[in-house]
Amino acid sequence: MIMNSAAELARDGLEFTSGVERATADVYARVKDVIPEIEWQFFAPYIHAINQLKREKNAIILAHNYMTPEIYHGVADICGDSLALAREAAKADAEIIVQASVHFMAETAKLMNPDKTVLIPDMSAGCSLSESITGADVRLLKEHFPGVPVVTYVNTSAEVKAETDICCTSSNALQVVESLGTDKVLFLPDHYLAANVARQTSVKVLTWRGRCMVHEQFSAKDIREYREANPGVIVLAHPECPPDVLDEADYAGSTAGMIGYVHKAQPAKVVMITECSMSDNVAVELPNVKFIRPCNLCPHMKKITLPKILRSLREMKHEVKIDPQIAPRARLAIERMLALGTPSSGAQWQGGVGTGGKAEIVGAPRELVSA
Repeated sequence: MIMNSAAELARDGLEFTSGVERATADVYARVKDVIPEIEWQFFAPYIHAINQLKREKNAIILAHNYMTPEIYHGVADICGDSLALAREAAKADAEIIVQASVHFMAETAKLMNPDKTVLIPDMSAGCSLSESITGADVRLLKEHFPGVPVVTYVNTSAEVKAETDICCTSSNALQVVESLGTDKVLFLPDHYLAANVARQTSVKVLTWRGRCMVHEQFSAKDIREYREANPGVIVLAHPECPPDVLDEADYAGSTAGMIGYVHKAQPAKVVMITECSMSDNVAVELPNVKFIRPCNLCPHMKKITLPKILRSLREMKHEVKIDPQIAPRARLAIERMLALGTPSSGAQWQGGVGTGGKAEIVGAPRELVSA
């Protein structure tokens, strides 16, 4: 591992010098409890080089809450959940945006900044939800359910967004559904998020069989075992988890909602039922809170690394481009969402799961094509 790291540093013309150590000392002082010193000798030269290059090129880095601590605390200019990043992408004044997250988020940044250069360090950083549905699927659904408005989770491609009426995130999903003033919606593609919305509203929710490969792994049994092993632990869950997981949680909300909860309540012990890098990032900010870490990793998010960020900026590689026939319609769906304003942080999931109905699955991926 150390030899491979040394080879990678040499490949990029970097080394861990006393100057680099001094320049990054303030960052390491923050993350030393979650990043071992031996690893820091690899990360620090990249952090120093990336931060210098950002200034030279008038670039900023948008990082999702699931990025690893060396990215989140070392080089990111703006961190947040998908809703926060969508808003900040629309306000960015840099010439270059580097998206430290997955491809659909980079597309969102490009949609909101069509005249700026948007880079993603690894084009293969995808998403199981985004890959579960296509624009053709949505068009077919609209044929089967004429007149029913389509709410599309932001975890989708620009092609899918272009076929939708309005986007949503886990922060504002209920707000978006109820803003339409209809008795029925198509909510795509996350089955579990749709099911959790349906239990909070009287609107009939028709959904898809898409699922997050990280959040679908959690079960109610897992939550009970965390409580048994850690008496007094506070359980926070993401609404992409199955409904029975939310039933067992003390609070459920978006990644921003969960972070806000921990900052405000500062419980003695907490477990975040989501991608595990987020616990490391919040632990840096709240050293007095003990984080129980269920380590379910998103393999797509983990494709984004410091070396890839540096090479992306140096070589201006992996530029995100969107078909001009698709971009205006996809942008409109996001703008309609943003126009609704910011909901309270995940409050729609607090205090139980409500008394609404169930989400009805209308077809597995591509199933309707052959129907």
